[in-house]
Amino acid sequence: MTTAKSMLFSEIENVIKNLKIENITAERKEILRPLVDFIQTKAINQQEIRLNLICTHNSRRSHLSQVWAQTASAYFNIKNVFCYSGGTEATAMFPMVAKTLEKQGFKIKTIADGNNPIYSIKYAENEHPIIGFSKAYDDDFNPEKEFAAIMTCSQADGGCPFIAGAEKRIPITFEDPKAFDNTPLQAEKYEERSLQIAAEMFYVFSQIK
Repeated sequence: MTTAKSMLFSEIENVIKNLKIENITAERKEILRPLVDFIQTKAINQQEIRLNLICTHNSRRSHLSQVWAQTASAYFNIKNVFCYSGGTEATAMFPMVAKTLEKQGFKIKTIADGNNPIYSIKYAENEHPIIGFSKAYDDDFNPEKEFAAIMTCSQADGGCPFIAGAEKRIPITFEDPKAFDNTPLQAEKYEERSLQIAAEMFYVFSQIK
């Protein structure tokens, strides 16, 4: 597979070079395997690959997962990948998520203020930005059918046993960095969770032939 690494911002490339993909355990790879299989099947059949990354409030983990999945697909030059995010309810993208991604090389611009700001999140000069804001998983902004629902938190996974329109429902849960809000460890723990998600999304897309 020809990579498209040169298209990414250099700061993001530097983060990618230091991802600890080799530290992903065999047990965790088994959890990731259904997502690899879903993407591989779609790629072989030259179909659009739609991923809806879902957590309870669509405020932290689902956004990090959406951004890193879209970035990984570009890095490995996997075509027709469209990543979305949503929650069981809409709140707002937590500001520390934007700060963490910005620190890791993404260019982020607030394009609408308010209680639920809308962000433009760019990973490359010539790629369409990811539009980041909090929404329900079945919001009109998201696909209605022919997508995989990736459950990124155990609460959403338990609370939403059925996602209408999803071809496949795949639980890939992450610990919530929210536990460290308003503590001296906040920035460190958000960065740690972002890097874990990045490593796992890069592992997934590295498996696509």
